[in-house]
Amino acid sequence: MSDMHVFRFDVDEAYAKQTNEMLRNTTSLVISGVALFILSLTAGVLVWMYVDPTSPWRLLGSLGLILFGIMMLVVAVLIPRSVGQAQTLYDSHPLAPALISENAGTTITLTALVNTNVDPQLPPRWAITSQVAKPLPNTHNTTGTKVPVAAVGAQRSTHDKQHWRTITPMPIAWGTPDADVITTARKAIPPHQWQTLERVCKDKELVEASKNALTVLEKS
Repeated sequence: MSDMHVFRFDVDEAYAKQTNEMLRNTTSLVISGVALFILSLTAGVLVWMYVDPTSPWRLLGSLGLILFGIMMLVVAVLIPRSVGQAQTLYDSHPLAPALISENAGTTITLTALVNTNVDPQLPPRWAITSQVAKPLPNTHNTTGTKVPVAAVGAQRSTHDKQHWRTITPMPIAWGTPDADVITTARKAIPPHQWQTLERVCKDKELVEASKNALTVLEKS
């Protein structure tokens, strides 16, 4: 049985909207979807107004652009529902260890040890995943710093529904400005998980391969 568990705390939603890059990326996608809807609708109207009425492209062009715009609007509406609120995300995904494996000044690379099993009751199938992010608030953003995260699983293959295809590490520091809560989360992660992650992070090629991907670890 996996010893990973959910770390429950009161998320500061207003703070999370400012710091949580996952939520900010969702907002950007919504804005892009609405903008594409407006542009497509406008273009469709212009095609209908200015293209020769005898041309088949008048109807096809207008209808195609308007339908594309409506599709983008639907996507923009559904994306926030699929992601959910910050509190829901933290309450639904297990606590996991992450390390700052690189610091480039304006960005850091966060490498996390995650369990790829959808069913948390199964023996863990460990992997690492890395993502580039802005320096974390209320955190010493030096290489090797321990960062507690929620491992947000998403997407499953039709050929393998037992394992997550992608897992995004979402730092606890994105959900609260309270340093004591972050410290409590860090201490709640078993020492052997930190040790495994620290050992794996010494392999720079493995860390590089895990950027925006899941790299399954060999059993030792």
